[in-house]
Amino acid sequence: MKVVSAASAIPPHSASNSEVEIRLSLEPGWIERRTGIHRRPTASPDQATSDLAVLAGADAIRNSGIHRHDIGLLLLATSTPDHLLPPTAPLVAHHLNLHAGAIDLAGACSGFIYALVLASHWTDANNRAALVIGANILTRRVNQNDPATVALFSDGAGAIVIVPSQPTSLLGSFLGSDGSAYDAIGIVAGGTREPLTLETLHAGKNLMTMRRGAALFKQAVHSMVEAGEAALKQAGMTASGITWWIPHQANNRIIEDAGEKLGIPSERTVNVVSQYGNSSAATIPIALADAVQRDQLKAGDHILFTAAGAGLITAGAVLQW
Repeated sequence: MKVVSAASAIPPHSASNSEVEIRLSLEPGWIERRTGIHRRPTASPDQATSDLAVLAGADAIRNSGIHRHDIGLLLLATSTPDHLLPPTAPLVAHHLNLHAGAIDLAGACSGFIYALVLASHWTDANNRAALVIGANILTRRVNQNDPATVALFSDGAGAIVIVPSQPTSLLGSFLGSDGSAYDAIGIVAGGTREPLTLETLHAGKNLMTMRRGAALFKQAVHSMVEAGEAALKQAGMTASGITWWIPHQANNRIIEDAGEKLGIPSERTVNVVSQYGNSSAATIPIALADAVQRDQLKAGDHILFTAAGAGLITAGAVLQW
């Protein structure tokens, strides 16, 4: 497997910190101090997750030089599908005119790395290209009166095209989970455990909640480091051999703490959370596309991806560019 292109779709409108702070009577600068985020791109009312995924996917295909009919698989990492049923990926594939298998992958913030690893093995086994997209519209899933979530979450999509390659560019990976932290962050109602009813709607259970904030922060840092170290070990590398670390853009403090524990300095970290906020599975491909656009990545560079999110699902991957 080799990545041949990366692209993103970022909504032009953003919710500024001052807007949120004034509305929620927060002290000026509260959001930036706690998260490092300056703005959160927000989809227009007529946009759905599939629309952002199509925009990012179309650009990634165009940049790849690969004919769309040569793409045999589309994996869409998302926590905000257009509908509970059917999956959103087939609609994205249809709008992109792909003759490909297409499926959603609900891996929360780690979803893109999961999709990348799975697509990588499929690509090399079947000798066909694949399109991997991370896309979310999370601003419709947060309680607008809850500073803990409204200050973080944003909308956007990122996409890559991968092609078969021997030897593979995926040098090592780690996929993990810890269901003991299952209820730390999530949306309670709308599934089979607690169906969506008038009562659950009135209680706001259809919106995202975060529990045990301090403990969740520590667990996210620990899990990001654990996933990174495991992926590095499988690749036979140490952090000193990593050219760029592209973590899930959860918030600035998590990135800084995890980077310090991994031994990767800020000058080798792609950190764009201030501009794009936290769009869960979309953050890593958005950050990757940003780095490509800035010409930061050079042939032969070693890139480490790490993520931890709801579930608690963790993932890491080492890639040679």
